[in-house]
Amino acid sequence: MKKLIYLLVLLGLVMVSQPNFAQFKDWGTKFGVRGSILFPENEFANLGLSGNDNTSFDWYKTSYLAEGFFAVELNNALEMSINAGYGKYAGLAYFNDPNVTNGEYETTIIPIALRFRMSPFDLKGWNPYFYIGGGIMHYTVDTKPTNVGGVATEPDGWVGIFPAGIGLEVALGERVLLDFGLGGAMSTTYDLDGYRTSAEQDLWDSYLNASLGLTFTGKNCNSDKDMDGLGICLEDTIGTNPELADTDGDGLNDGEEYLTYTTNPLQVDTDLDGLNDYAEVKVNKTNPLIADTDSDGLKDGEEFTQYKTDPLKADTDGDKLNDGDEVLKYKTNPLKADTDGDGLTDGDEVTQYKTDPLKADTDGDELTDYAEVMTHKTNPLNVDTDGGTIADGVEVKRGTDPLDPSDDVVKIGVVYVMEDIYFDVNKTAIKPESEVRLNKVLKTLQTYSDITVEISGHTDSDGSDKSNQVLSEGRAESVKKWLVDKGIERTRITTVGFGEDKPVADNKTKEGKQKNRRIEFKRVK
Repeated sequence: MKKLIYLLVLLGLVMVSQPNFAQFKDWGTKFGVRGSILFPENEFANLGLSGNDNTSFDWYKTSYLAEGFFAVELNNALEMSINAGYGKYAGLAYFNDPNVTNGEYETTIIPIALRFRMSPFDLKGWNPYFYIGGGIMHYTVDTKPTNVGGVATEPDGWVGIFPAGIGLEVALGERVLLDFGLGGAMSTTYDLDGYRTSAEQDLWDSYLNASLGLTFTGKNCNSDKDMDGLGICLEDTIGTNPELADTDGDGLNDGEEYLTYTTNPLQVDTDLDGLNDYAEVKVNKTNPLIADTDSDGLKDGEEFTQYKTDPLKADTDGDKLNDGDEVLKYKTNPLKADTDGDGLTDGDEVTQYKTDPLKADTDGDELTDYAEVMTHKTNPLNVDTDGGTIADGVEVKRGTDPLDPSDDVVKIGVVYVMEDIYFDVNKTAIKPESEVRLNKVLKTLQTYSDITVEISGHTDSDGSDKSNQVLSEGRAESVKKWLVDKGIERTRITTVGFGEDKPVADNKTKEGKQKNRRIEFKRVK
């Protein structure tokens, strides 16, 4: 009895300390060995189930049963096993008085039984169960009692047995279980103890048992405990977690990834494009196996999160430039067909006209690229298409033909306002930013060496008449000096100052005064 108590305590400690990794379900097959202490039930032995009411265990003699078994899983709650064993069924032969003995008995037993075991629970680490079964057993009575009773017995033979009981499996390792059981078996013979009182009064000999064993489990490759569509053997092969439907946590279960989309169930973002596999498959409809679904040079994740372009369209804005070239090469806006707003699409500018899609006026002639190409038929890459020394925009503004060089030089007596000539307040010195305009005048005079011109200075109404007159003359002379210093003959240029006498706008407004402060250019010969 003490041994049984020690065994129960040991079992409890193991249950408390064992890890939660055993496979109690979906194991496919298992085999194991089991050792049992037997407690005979017959005319002499008593645990409350026979007519002998002596419960002192004085009748007990070591009895045991060693078994081996092989089991197959029928479903998650039911298994079937074949059990075979060898053991001794023994005890002292007495009734109520241990001092009045009939000797002892000992019988060799070899049971073979089919068991059905039910385990309706699905617990981690331990598994309670109960079982019933049936089979046959061969017995041989090795030692008979000195008093054999009133009815003759059979010393050996085959009989039927009916085992039943309860038990508990506890995990020791990934595929190793400790098995503890309590049960018994009833036989269809009266003769296991070698004694029979009478045919009418005798009971079928039986036994109770307490068992301890080791079980080794296999694998059911078709088992899919996490319901992800993959069997546990396949999950072991590819490295996914058979107890977790979505191993990488990307929103797609392992079966979908491996079988349907062929993505990597161990990697959230299979193609490393910045989008997880679920987002690609379920949300964006991009290819989770290709980083750049539309092959535009941008990763799907970059398009979706950074540039807001369409990862399914190589050219989001339809300007004939793919999104990658716009972002990485030309620096244009992939969401806007005409980045510079000049009226030409970015693709036309880059591929057809060779203009700058980031500049509305590529050549800086004061005409947009669209106006040059579509309206005036001028060259958007050449400031002066006709080569007549006057920029295309200036010609258009003054009414001459930017495609005809012969009209580039103004007619005699026609006044041409030289815009963008700058002076400090009340000063005659030319500011450096004026040289862009002066260089154009210089080129005209160099090209047409036989013409002479008059340069006139004008002021607004601020200040005295005398001071404005002097200021206008000084500024005209400053322009002349600049041209002479560049090589133009002094005799070809005359200057005159008109002060505030010839306004072209209202001197009462700031804008008007600005227009009145000017330098004019006029051909005189």
